Amino acid sequence: MASFDVHKKETTELLQLVSFFIGSEEFGVDILYVQEINRMSQVTKVPNAPDFVNGVINLRGRVIPVIDLRLKFGMPKKEHDKNTRIIVMEVSGKTVGFIVDSVNEVLRISKDVTEPPPELAMGINSEYIKAVGKLEDRLLILIDLEKILSKEEGVQLNSVMATEKEVT
Repeated sequence: MASFDVHKKETTELLQLVSFFIGSEEFGVDILYVQEINRMSQVTKVPNAPDFVNGVINLRGRVIPVIDLRLKFGMPKKEHDKNTRIIVMEVSGKTVGFIVDSVNEVLRISKDVTEPPPELAMGINSEYIKAVGKLEDRLLILIDLEKILSKEEGVQLNSVMATEKEVT
């Protein structure tokens, strides 16, 4: 007869993530940050914006800055195609759109299958990486959205938004 400890609690925390691709790498963000996922739309360029800021979009009357994650991660620029998406997220109190190559799926993974990022984190700035999830047949890079924009970049985004509001 098998014995078990009735006092042992199931502590497996589930992470609910939206996964997406940039190049051949698969990334994930906590679904609680995600407001919506949209097809690529007309992005209005903003003068003097940082390189990684693609511009702004009008989302039901709200002007939202759009960041190209490829450029933010130091990857080469890519032409947008039918799979390109803008993931609209709430980051550090700001609503921001992030351009990704394609959105893959919403998934739930156990926190037990994640581990801290390796020292040399796959060519992108490891400060943006919260963890790496080991799934059956692939690795999922979990992004730390709170660190994706430095304080300075947040200030730059605010000035972009202020400039855009004066223009519109």
